[in-house]
Amino acid sequence: MKSSLMIDVSPNYSITFPFEEKHDPKAVQQWFAENWHLSLYFSVVYLILVFSGKEYMKKREAFKLRKLLVLWNVFLAVFSIFGAFRTLPEMFHVLSNYGFDHSACNPSYAEQVKVSAFWTWLFTLSKIPELGDTLFVILRKQSLQLLHWYHHVTVFLFCWYSYPEHFSTARWSVCMNYTVHAVMYSYYAIRAIGYRPPRWTAMLITMAQTTQMIVGLGVNGYAFHRKINGHYCNCEMRTLFWALLMYASYFVLFARYFYFAYFSKERTKKD
Repeated sequence: MKSSLMIDVSPNYSITFPFEEKHDPKAVQQWFAENWHLSLYFSVVYLILVFSGKEYMKKREAFKLRKLLVLWNVFLAVFSIFGAFRTLPEMFHVLSNYGFDHSACNPSYAEQVKVSAFWTWLFTLSKIPELGDTLFVILRKQSLQLLHWYHHVTVFLFCWYSYPEHFSTARWSVCMNYTVHAVMYSYYAIRAIGYRPPRWTAMLITMAQTTQMIVGLGVNGYAFHRKINGHYCNCEMRTLFWALLMYASYFVLFARYFYFAYFSKERTKKD
């Protein structure tokens, strides 16, 4: 009987681009193994700029930046839409043919399927430009919430830290994040243009983000259960610990935001 690592797990992509075919998962994995620590330096610089920038803007007029904000959100929306369309087929194929255990514990998405491997690599790199979201918050003098900067910096650190091991549950994280961001940044782009979608649209997006954290907890909890019972799962225990802690903290912060944004008496009065 063939090992699940050796069978053909590639979905039938109708179109495969040359840059996807040329992707070398092992070379990229080696690069991150040697350079993941760069994310620590980026994070320190990011946090310094965030809080010094917030202080700098206190006595200054807010920048409008509408056109630039539209372009920024359209770019991230299009990128996320492409990422979702290129990674979800692999997820559906694995779930349909090999089951949930493979989807949570087998890193074939990053090692055997070049399309999903390429877009997982881009996903990991994209956590650097996504830090730019905070620049718009600061320059436009919007409320800088803990959820915003904490989420950005910890996702960035975790993605770069876990990439070298081809963390198996990342298959779920990447697909969910691309999908939620495709909707979220499209919504932001529409808002930046000047159109205000119905309030329930924003509520649904926040619900999707919160659900993403619940699913993340479930998938990583399953992987943890498999590991402690001696079964194969391509996740280091220390990385699973950080993943569970990260998702738990996100769930608390998103659930808290959801309540105060849509159901608290103070917000209801403002609306």
